Amino acid sequence: MSPKDTPASPPAAARRDHVDVRHGRRIADPYHWLRDPDWQRVMKEPEALQPEIRAHLEAENAWTEAALAPVAALRETLAAELKARLKEDDSSVPAPDGPWAYYRRFVPGGQYPVLCRRPRPMGKDAAEGDDSGEQVLLDGDAEAEGESFFSIHGAEHTRDHALLAVAIDRNGSEYCTVTFRRPGDGEELADRLANAQGDMAFSADGRMLFYTVLDDNHRPSRVYRHTVGSDPAGDVLVYEDPDPGFYLGLGATESGRFVAIGAHDHSDTSEVHLIDAAAPEAPPRMIAARQTGISYDVADHGGKLFVLTNADGAIDFKIAEAPLDDPDPANWREVVPHRPGRLIRSMLLFEGFLVRLERENALPRIVVRDLADGAEHDIVFDEEAYDLTLMPGYEFRTTTLRFAYSSPTTPQRVYDYDMATRERRLRKEQEIPSGHDPEAYVCRRLFAESHDGTRVPVTVLHAKDTPLDGSAPLLLYGYGSYGISIPASFSPHAFSLVDRGFVHAIAHIRGGTEAGYGWYLDGKLMKKKNTFLDFIAAAEHLIGAGYTSAGSIVAQGRSAGGLLMGAVANMRPDLFRGVIGEVPFIDVINTMCDETLPLTPPEWVEWGDPIRDEAAFDYMASYCPYTNIHDSAYPNVLATGGLTDPRVTYWEPAKWVAKLRHHNTADTQALLYLNMDAGHGGASGRFDRLDEVALSWAFALMVTGKAG
Repeated sequence: MSPKDTPASPPAAARRDHVDVRHGRRIADPYHWLRDPDWQRVMKEPEALQPEIRAHLEAENAWTEAALAPVAALRETLAAELKARLKEDDSSVPAPDGPWAYYRRFVPGGQYPVLCRRPRPMGKDAAEGDDSGEQVLLDGDAEAEGESFFSIHGAEHTRDHALLAVAIDRNGSEYCTVTFRRPGDGEELADRLANAQGDMAFSADGRMLFYTVLDDNHRPSRVYRHTVGSDPAGDVLVYEDPDPGFYLGLGATESGRFVAIGAHDHSDTSEVHLIDAAAPEAPPRMIAARQTGISYDVADHGGKLFVLTNADGAIDFKIAEAPLDDPDPANWREVVPHRPGRLIRSMLLFEGFLVRLERENALPRIVVRDLADGAEHDIVFDEEAYDLTLMPGYEFRTTTLRFAYSSPTTPQRVYDYDMATRERRLRKEQEIPSGHDPEAYVCRRLFAESHDGTRVPVTVLHAKDTPLDGSAPLLLYGYGSYGISIPASFSPHAFSLVDRGFVHAIAHIRGGTEAGYGWYLDGKLMKKKNTFLDFIAAAEHLIGAGYTSAGSIVAQGRSAGGLLMGAVANMRPDLFRGVIGEVPFIDVINTMCDETLPLTPPEWVEWGDPIRDEAAFDYMASYCPYTNIHDSAYPNVLATGGLTDPRVTYWEPAKWVAKLRHHNTADTQALLYLNMDAGHGGASGRFDRLDEVALSWAFALMVTGKAG
């Protein structure tokens, strides 16, 4: 941008009369015009955006660049720094599957993964082989050439390893196209399956592929069966869920015996249908009819099913087993009982072992159960805060469990664990090419007392030499929705702030499941304000403990965490120097009152239905970040978004910034960065993503006076 093109002031979005009336109350929305009336087309064809709206968004981007001009060099430095922590020729640990081992790798300078396989060494572990005989299944960099966006949403191979199906999104809208290729010679078949989600599973013989399709409202509502080599127009509809509040998921069970179709809402209700992979044309078989509030998942083992469920008041879940030929809930027999406060997050089934990942006191734990005798043992770690992740493989008849461990100070380590001998083998340790010394940092788990006496876990990371006298700036991250927990895991990005004197903190607030499923229930629907008050309590606790001071905190949240950002900015602007809302769900009341939007009906179980429930409307209206903006001294705000984002539509951050500017009485700035070539996940290339992190970090450093 040349000096003559640099805007002298932020764009002032026109205020136009637009009023909706709900339950006798008027909802004024002067920036409603920023929503393109043909937004569904824009999701698939970004070039169709109305010129007036495009001009405004481009003006916002230009102003953000101008406002951040003082830290332009810092942004470049940060991007280079972030890139230096990234191993350019990184690769995953190969996952064995019969005669082959499958993995992903990157090449130096490459933005996208290369999908590969190599022969499995006879008599050796797959991870110990070399690259001789490597076959490239898909070269992401070559596929993405000339594209502004590219993302692999799914890749599945047949049991005989003769065919690979790949689902690719090329504009950020999450509408994927599935293609097929033969690994041996790289031949690509003519089949093209459009509007796919990315969930796929082959029949046992590899002749047919089951896949989910997104409807016009971006809901995966249908499962189709495609015969490889045939015209997709003749694909068979296998299952359709007419309930707009439910999504469909699809995958193979661990044994490979069944294709599982899972219907679930955004909360606690689910239903599973199984198809025999060896009889793919047979109709799906329902395991248990959905009941509101009852969630379950299944895995098969011989003549029985293992069922992970919250039935019978098991709020933190239990595991039961049932006969495969009569899996009615009346026949579910308890195997792992419910224990309040111990949340069973997931289970993974092998021929001889049942593995579960649970969380208690905001810490994860892996428990292995021998199916022969029922004996159990834990895989434990001793850091104050850490994260564990199960890594499912392809093989059912194995004693090897793969999992990943990390903490805020410890880079990720991938282990293979022999469940029979209890031997743990380190397969990979995340390499930080620019260097990392865990001993130079401190990680603590604190507890903040919220408004109602609830103890809220807070994970804190800082350099050992950072003064804890209130002088340090602090970045406080939060989410608190959908039962999603924010892990205390290693983030190489955080050190670009921590090494510059920041304290980095995560508030594990209600609305997640860090302290059990009740933690989630206490932060949703008519208890949603607990989420915001917990975050505020975490900020106040950190101030009181000397980690920072009021007005020196930068709050950060993404997606539903953006709702949190908007709410706390309205409630306690004095606590924050800056607020970063990335793809923020900010216009709650207008979005939840519009059932034509992609994800509104499924979201009512999370927020409430303000169309039919007047009490839900009143409560939602009392905290909605966008409609509650008022004349106030707001902190600095950076909002980001993506033009083709189907989850949080682009106009939400655009409207937020426009309204903040109109009402802000402080000498602070509201900035909008709108990626015109991406959706909810932001830029798709691994290096391009770093530019967006650098943008947020430069903003945080600038507003706290640490950019020099």
